Amino acid sequence: MAGQPDGLKQVLCPSFGVLLGVSVIALFSGALLENTPVGDAMLNAFDLATRYLRDNLETIFRAACGFFFIAIWAVGGILLTPELKTQSIIIGAIQLGIAASMLSRRTMPLGGFGIFILYAVATWKYGIFHLADYPVFLGVATYLILVGTQSTFFGARPIDMLRWTAGITLMWASIEKWAYPEWSYPLLTLHPEMTFGYSPQFYMLAAGMVEFALAFALLSTPLVRRVAAVILAEIFISAVFEFGKIDLIGHCLIVIALFGIIADNARSPVKPRRAILLPVGFASALAAFLVLYYVGHAALFGTAIL
Repeated sequence: MAGQPDGLKQVLCPSFGVLLGVSVIALFSGALLENTPVGDAMLNAFDLATRYLRDNLETIFRAACGFFFIAIWAVGGILLTPELKTQSIIIGAIQLGIAASMLSRRTMPLGGFGIFILYAVATWKYGIFHLADYPVFLGVATYLILVGTQSTFFGARPIDMLRWTAGITLMWASIEKWAYPEWSYPLLTLHPEMTFGYSPQFYMLAAGMVEFALAFALLSTPLVRRVAAVILAEIFISAVFEFGKIDLIGHCLIVIALFGIIADNARSPVKPRRAILLPVGFASALAAFLVLYYVGHAALFGTAIL
Protein backbone atom coordinates (compact mmCIF):
# COMPACT_ATOMS: atom_id res chain seq x y z
CA MET A 1 0.00 0.00 0.00
CA ALA A 2 2.87 2.39 0.75
CA GLY A 3 4.62 1.67 -2.57
CA GLN A 4 4.77 4.20 -5.39
CA PRO A 5 1.59 3.99 -7.51
CA ASP A 6 1.65 4.49 -11.25
CA GLY A 7 1.67 8.25 -11.83
CA LEU A 8 -1.33 10.10 -13.22
CA LYS A 9 0.62 10.69 -16.45
CA GLN A 10 0.62 6.93 -17.01
CA VAL A 11 -3.03 6.50 -16.02
CA LEU A 12 -4.47 9.41 -18.04
CA CYS A 13 -3.38 8.05 -21.42
CA PRO A 14 -5.32 8.13 -24.74
CA SER A 15 -6.91 4.72 -24.02
CA PHE A 16 -8.19 6.10 -20.73
CA GLY A 17 -9.93 8.91 -22.63
CA VAL A 18 -11.58 6.47 -25.03
CA LEU A 19 -12.82 4.28 -22.18
CA LEU A 20 -14.12 7.36 -20.38
CA GLY A 21 -16.05 8.44 -23.47
CA VAL A 22 -17.66 5.01 -23.88
CA SER A 23 -18.67 4.99 -20.21
CA VAL A 24 -20.24 8.45 -20.44
CA ILE A 25 -22.25 7.42 -23.52
CA ALA A 26 -23.48 4.25 -21.79
CA LEU A 27 -24.58 6.09 -18.64
CA PHE A 28 -26.24 8.89 -20.61
CA SER A 29 -28.11 6.40 -22.81
CA GLY A 30 -29.37 4.54 -19.75
CA ALA A 31 -30.66 7.73 -18.16
CA LEU A 32 -32.44 8.77 -21.38
CA LEU A 33 -34.05 5.33 -21.66
CA GLU A 34 -35.54 5.58 -18.18
CA ASN A 35 -38.51 7.81 -19.02
CA THR A 36 -39.46 5.92 -22.19
CA PRO A 37 -42.01 3.08 -22.48
CA VAL A 38 -39.08 0.66 -22.83
CA GLY A 39 -37.54 1.92 -19.60
CA ASP A 40 -40.86 1.68 -17.80
CA ALA A 41 -41.34 -1.87 -19.06
CA MET A 42 -37.85 -2.81 -17.84
CA LEU A 43 -38.58 -1.40 -14.38
CA ASN A 44 -41.88 -3.32 -14.24
CA ALA A 45 -40.03 -6.50 -15.22
CA PHE A 46 -37.49 -5.88 -12.46
CA ASP A 47 -40.30 -5.39 -9.93
CA LEU A 48 -42.03 -8.60 -10.98
CA ALA A 49 -38.87 -10.73 -11.09
CA THR A 50 -37.56 -9.56 -7.73
CA ARG A 51 -40.76 -9.60 -5.69
CA TYR A 52 -39.74 -12.57 -3.55
CA LEU A 53 -36.28 -11.12 -2.96
CA ARG A 54 -37.73 -7.74 -2.01
CA ASP A 55 -40.24 -9.27 0.43
CA ASN A 56 -37.57 -11.38 2.13
CA LEU A 57 -34.50 -9.15 1.88
CA GLU A 58 -34.16 -8.61 5.62
CA THR A 59 -34.14 -12.36 6.32
CA ILE A 60 -31.68 -13.03 3.50
CA PHE A 61 -29.39 -10.24 4.68
CA ARG A 62 -29.44 -11.48 8.27
CA ALA A 63 -28.59 -14.99 7.09
CA ALA A 64 -25.72 -13.67 4.94
CA CYS A 65 -24.31 -11.64 7.84
CA GLY A 66 -24.51 -14.65 10.14
CA PHE A 67 -22.79 -16.83 7.56
CA PHE A 68 -20.05 -14.27 6.94
CA PHE A 69 -19.09 -13.68 10.55
CA ILE A 70 -19.24 -17.36 11.50
CA ALA A 71 -17.01 -18.12 8.49
CA ILE A 72 -14.30 -15.58 9.36
CA TRP A 73 -14.48 -16.63 13.03
CA ALA A 74 -14.00 -20.28 11.99
CA VAL A 75 -10.97 -19.42 9.86
CA GLY A 76 -9.57 -17.34 12.72
CA GLY A 77 -7.10 -14.49 12.83
CA ILE A 78 -9.24 -12.23 10.60
CA LEU A 79 -10.71 -8.84 11.49
CA LEU A 80 -13.01 -8.23 8.51
CA THR A 81 -11.15 -9.47 5.42
CA PRO A 82 -8.28 -11.96 5.02
CA GLU A 83 -5.52 -9.33 4.82
CA LEU A 84 -6.70 -7.64 8.03
CA LYS A 85 -5.11 -9.92 10.62
CA THR A 86 -5.65 -10.19 14.36
CA GLN A 87 -4.63 -12.50 17.19
CA SER A 88 -7.21 -11.19 19.65
CA ILE A 89 -9.64 -13.66 21.20
CA ILE A 90 -11.96 -10.73 21.90
CA ILE A 91 -12.31 -10.09 18.15
CA GLY A 92 -13.50 -13.66 17.66
CA ALA A 93 -16.04 -13.22 20.45
CA ILE A 94 -17.35 -10.03 18.80
CA GLN A 95 -17.69 -11.86 15.47
CA LEU A 96 -19.72 -14.63 17.10
CA GLY A 97 -21.81 -12.02 18.87
CA ILE A 98 -22.55 -10.29 15.56
CA ALA A 99 -23.60 -13.61 14.03
CA ALA A 100 -25.85 -14.37 17.02
CA SER A 101 -27.46 -10.92 16.82
CA MET A 102 -28.85 -11.83 13.39
CA LEU A 103 -31.35 -14.24 14.99
CA SER A 104 -33.76 -11.42 15.85
CA ARG A 105 -34.63 -8.02 14.43
CA ARG A 106 -34.43 -6.57 17.93
CA THR A 107 -30.77 -7.55 18.31
CA MET A 108 -29.69 -6.50 14.80
CA PRO A 109 -28.51 -3.06 16.01
CA LEU A 110 -26.09 -4.79 18.40
CA GLY A 111 -24.57 -6.55 15.41
CA GLY A 112 -24.29 -3.22 13.61
CA PHE A 113 -22.43 -1.66 16.54
CA GLY A 114 -20.18 -4.73 16.61
CA ILE A 115 -19.22 -4.16 12.98
CA PHE A 116 -18.44 -0.52 13.77
CA ILE A 117 -16.10 -1.75 16.54
CA LEU A 118 -14.30 -4.15 14.19
CA TYR A 119 -13.93 -1.41 11.56
CA ALA A 120 -12.54 0.99 14.18
CA VAL A 121 -10.01 -1.61 15.38
CA ALA A 122 -8.94 -2.31 11.80
CA THR A 123 -8.58 1.44 11.11
CA TRP A 124 -6.48 1.92 14.24
CA LYS A 125 -4.23 -1.01 13.27
CA TYR A 126 -3.93 -0.53 9.49
CA GLY A 127 -4.72 3.14 8.93
CA ILE A 128 -7.61 5.03 7.41
CA PHE A 129 -6.20 4.81 3.86
CA HIS A 130 -6.23 1.01 3.90
CA LEU A 131 -9.75 0.87 5.35
CA ALA A 132 -10.95 3.24 2.64
CA ASP A 133 -11.22 0.01 0.63
CA TYR A 134 -14.08 -1.18 2.85
CA PRO A 135 -16.73 1.47 3.60
CA VAL A 136 -19.32 -1.12 2.55
CA PHE A 137 -18.93 -2.60 6.04
CA LEU A 138 -20.05 0.75 7.45
CA GLY A 139 -23.07 0.53 5.16
CA VAL A 140 -23.83 -2.99 6.38
CA ALA A 141 -23.58 -1.84 10.01
CA THR A 142 -25.85 1.13 9.35
CA TYR A 143 -28.33 -1.08 7.51
CA LEU A 144 -28.55 -3.45 10.47
CA ILE A 145 -29.11 -0.61 12.92
CA LEU A 146 -31.72 1.14 10.78
CA VAL A 147 -33.66 -2.03 9.99
CA GLY A 148 -33.48 -3.19 13.60
CA THR A 149 -34.82 0.14 14.86
CA GLN A 150 -37.19 0.65 11.89
CA SER A 151 -35.77 4.09 11.20
CA THR A 152 -33.98 6.11 8.54
CA PHE A 153 -30.73 8.10 8.46
CA PHE A 154 -31.76 11.71 7.86
CA GLY A 155 -34.36 10.45 5.42
CA ALA A 156 -32.09 7.90 3.73
CA ARG A 157 -33.50 4.36 3.76
CA PRO A 158 -31.41 1.38 4.93
CA ILE A 159 -31.00 0.17 1.33
CA ASP A 160 -29.82 3.65 0.30
CA MET A 161 -27.01 3.47 2.87
CA LEU A 162 -25.98 0.10 1.46
CA ARG A 163 -26.15 1.44 -2.08
CA TRP A 164 -24.01 4.49 -1.40
CA THR A 165 -21.33 2.67 0.57
CA ALA A 166 -21.16 -0.14 -1.99
CA GLY A 167 -20.73 2.41 -4.76
CA ILE A 168 -18.01 4.30 -2.87
CA THR A 169 -16.22 1.03 -2.06
CA LEU A 170 -16.11 -0.08 -5.69
CA MET A 171 -15.16 3.36 -7.03
CA TRP A 172 -12.19 3.48 -4.63
CA ALA A 173 -11.20 -0.08 -5.55
CA SER A 174 -11.26 0.81 -9.25
CA ILE A 175 -8.67 3.56 -8.67
CA GLU A 176 -6.33 0.90 -7.26
CA LYS A 177 -6.57 -1.03 -10.53
CA TRP A 178 -4.99 1.98 -12.20
CA ALA A 179 -2.59 2.89 -9.42
CA TYR A 180 -1.30 -0.65 -8.85
CA PRO A 181 -2.06 -2.77 -11.94
CA GLU A 182 0.92 -5.00 -11.10
CA TRP A 183 -1.01 -6.39 -8.13
CA SER A 184 -3.21 -8.25 -10.63
CA TYR A 185 -0.58 -9.34 -13.14
CA PRO A 186 0.19 -12.66 -11.38
CA LEU A 187 -3.54 -13.44 -11.43
CA LEU A 188 -3.73 -12.66 -15.14
CA THR A 189 -0.74 -14.91 -15.75
CA LEU A 190 -2.51 -17.80 -14.02
CA HIS A 191 -5.83 -17.04 -15.73
CA PRO A 192 -4.94 -15.50 -19.13
CA GLU A 193 -8.49 -16.04 -20.42
CA MET A 194 -9.59 -13.18 -18.16
CA THR A 195 -7.90 -10.63 -20.44
CA PHE A 196 -10.04 -11.55 -23.50
CA GLY A 197 -6.86 -11.31 -25.57
CA TYR A 198 -5.99 -7.74 -24.54
CA SER A 199 -2.65 -6.80 -23.04
CA PRO A 200 -2.55 -6.88 -19.22
CA GLN A 201 -1.94 -3.13 -19.18
CA PHE A 202 -5.01 -2.28 -21.25
CA TYR A 203 -7.11 -4.90 -19.49
CA MET A 204 -6.43 -3.34 -16.07
CA LEU A 205 -7.20 0.12 -17.45
CA ALA A 206 -10.50 -1.12 -18.89
CA ALA A 207 -11.38 -3.17 -15.80
CA GLY A 208 -10.95 -0.10 -13.63
CA MET A 209 -13.15 2.03 -15.89
CA VAL A 210 -15.89 -0.60 -16.09
CA GLU A 211 -15.88 -0.99 -12.32
CA PHE A 212 -15.91 2.77 -11.71
CA ALA A 213 -18.76 3.34 -14.18
CA LEU A 214 -20.89 0.54 -12.71
CA ALA A 215 -20.14 1.69 -9.17
CA PHE A 216 -21.10 5.28 -10.03
CA ALA A 217 -24.27 3.94 -11.64
CA LEU A 218 -25.31 2.51 -8.25
CA LEU A 219 -25.72 6.15 -7.13
CA SER A 220 -27.75 7.03 -10.21
CA THR A 221 -31.36 6.71 -11.39
CA PRO A 222 -33.51 3.64 -10.58
CA LEU A 223 -33.17 1.80 -13.90
CA VAL A 224 -29.48 2.60 -14.35
CA ARG A 225 -28.55 1.47 -10.84
CA ARG A 226 -30.58 -1.75 -11.05
CA VAL A 227 -28.97 -2.72 -14.37
CA ALA A 228 -25.53 -1.90 -12.94
CA ALA A 229 -26.24 -4.00 -9.85
CA VAL A 230 -27.20 -6.97 -12.06
CA ILE A 231 -23.91 -6.71 -13.98
CA LEU A 232 -21.82 -6.33 -10.81
CA ALA A 233 -23.59 -9.23 -9.09
CA GLU A 234 -22.96 -11.44 -12.13
CA ILE A 235 -19.26 -10.54 -12.02
CA PHE A 236 -18.93 -11.33 -8.33
CA ILE A 237 -20.91 -14.58 -8.55
CA SER A 238 -19.08 -15.85 -11.64
CA ALA A 239 -15.76 -15.22 -9.87
CA VAL A 240 -16.75 -17.75 -7.19
CA PHE A 241 -16.69 -20.58 -9.73
CA GLU A 242 -13.16 -19.59 -10.73
CA PHE A 243 -11.65 -18.72 -7.36
CA GLY A 244 -13.61 -20.76 -4.83
CA LYS A 245 -14.94 -20.46 -1.31
CA ILE A 246 -12.70 -17.61 -0.13
CA ASP A 247 -14.19 -15.44 -2.87
CA LEU A 248 -17.68 -16.62 -1.87
CA ILE A 249 -17.16 -15.66 1.76
CA GLY A 250 -15.33 -12.41 1.10
CA HIS A 251 -17.89 -10.97 -1.30
CA CYS A 252 -21.15 -12.40 0.09
CA LEU A 253 -22.20 -9.19 1.86
CA ILE A 254 -21.64 -6.94 -1.12
CA VAL A 255 -23.47 -9.43 -3.36
CA ILE A 256 -26.48 -9.41 -1.02
CA ALA A 257 -26.31 -5.59 -1.02
CA LEU A 258 -26.42 -5.71 -4.82
CA PHE A 259 -29.43 -8.04 -4.65
CA GLY A 260 -31.14 -5.46 -2.47
CA ILE A 261 -30.43 -2.73 -5.03
CA ILE A 262 -31.78 -4.93 -7.84
CA ALA A 263 -34.97 -5.57 -5.86
CA ASP A 264 -35.48 -1.96 -4.74
CA ASN A 265 -38.64 -0.73 -6.47
CA ALA A 266 -38.37 2.92 -5.44
CA ARG A 267 -38.88 5.17 -8.44
CA SER A 268 -38.40 8.84 -9.14
CA PRO A 269 -39.04 10.75 -12.38
CA VAL A 270 -35.85 11.41 -14.33
CA LYS A 271 -35.97 14.97 -15.60
CA PRO A 272 -34.10 15.68 -18.88
CA ARG A 273 -31.78 18.06 -17.03
CA ARG A 274 -30.81 15.27 -14.64
CA ALA A 275 -29.97 12.97 -17.54
CA ILE A 276 -27.81 15.68 -19.12
CA LEU A 277 -25.99 16.28 -15.83
CA LEU A 278 -25.24 12.57 -15.36
CA PRO A 279 -22.07 12.62 -17.53
CA VAL A 280 -20.93 15.74 -15.68
CA GLY A 281 -21.48 14.01 -12.37
CA PHE A 282 -19.59 10.94 -13.56
CA ALA A 283 -16.60 12.96 -14.76
CA SER A 284 -16.61 14.99 -11.54
CA ALA A 285 -16.73 11.85 -9.39
CA LEU A 286 -13.89 10.30 -11.37
CA ALA A 287 -11.74 13.41 -10.97
CA ALA A 288 -12.57 13.65 -7.26
CA PHE A 289 -11.63 10.03 -6.53
CA LEU A 290 -8.39 10.30 -8.50
CA VAL A 291 -7.42 13.45 -6.59
CA LEU A 292 -8.43 11.99 -3.23
CA TYR A 293 -6.47 8.81 -3.85
CA TYR A 294 -3.29 10.32 -5.22
CA VAL A 295 -3.14 13.39 -2.99
CA GLY A 296 -4.05 11.33 0.08
CA HIS A 297 -1.44 8.72 -0.80
CA ALA A 298 1.21 11.40 -1.33
CA ALA A 299 0.34 13.06 1.98
CA LEU A 300 0.45 9.81 3.99
CA PHE A 301 3.29 7.97 2.29
CA GLY A 302 5.31 10.69 0.55
CA THR A 303 4.81 9.23 -2.93
CA ALA A 304 4.77 11.19 -6.20
CA ILE A 305 1.47 12.14 -7.81
CA LEU A 306 2.57 12.46 -11.43
